[in-house]
Amino acid sequence: QVQLVESGGGLVQAGGSLRLSCAASGRAFSSYFSGYAMGWFRQAPGKEREFVARISWSGGRTNVADSVKGRVTISRDNAKNTVSLQMNSLKIEDTAVYYCAADSTYSTDAWAYWGQGTQVTVSS
Repeated sequence: QVQLVESGGGLVQAGGSLRLSCAASGRAFSSYFSGYAMGWFRQAPGKEREFVARISWSGGRTNVADSVKGRVTISRDNAKNTVSLQMNSLKIEDTAVYYCAADSTYSTDAWAYWGQGTQVTVSS
């Protein structure tokens, strides 16, 4: 069984910060988490899910969506099987459910594994 569990969401005022975390567990990750690229996506009410950031297996490559560039940092800890998303200067339009994803291919458009999501709400 493969599990990605997000945490760290919540209610924050505009301009504030949140740090989301995603913990990976299960057979696919237990001995090979470092072999997976990890990503963060989000879906706002009434909108399609959109890409936020991705990080390569080693952490040496990252890619961040233009909509959050300069405000978001993705990182990973392969020893702990976790990936994090530090979000600063949050805007109301950042309100969404944030999902963690994993895949063996960094440049994939079809991520193999998904978490259940964590709600981020930014208030004025």
